Amino acid sequence: MNTSNPATPLPSSPPHNLPAAIAGYIAAANAGDTDAVAACFTEDAIVKDEGQERRGISAIVAWKEEVTLKYSPITQVIRAEVVNGINVVTASVSGDFPGSPVELKYAFTMDGDKIARLDITV
Repeated sequence: MNTSNPATPLPSSPPHNLPAAIAGYIAAANAGDTDAVAACFTEDAIVKDEGQERRGISAIVAWKEEVTLKYSPITQVIRAEVVNGINVVTASVSGDFPGSPVELKYAFTMDGDKIARLDITV
């Protein structure tokens, strides 16, 4: 007999078994919490999005604030896998932009327990 309630999520279980920093990044980004987003990255991290590269925490915070204000994006993970040591997350992203929602790929390179690089592509 199954006594578990399928509607109750498991506590502290990262979605799709993602590393904590990646799950934290997605949750913080969806909440618009740029301080929590910044905490997921190494000090010298790189984010590449929309053809532009941002280096370092202050540039990443400025990018996230700009994206959040401009698009109000919400990310839902579709699947996650590790390819050649890189965590690749495919997600449906909805927000205030033409063609919403879109499917994007997030390639996370980790350095220990923090994100060292994030490449976002279509």
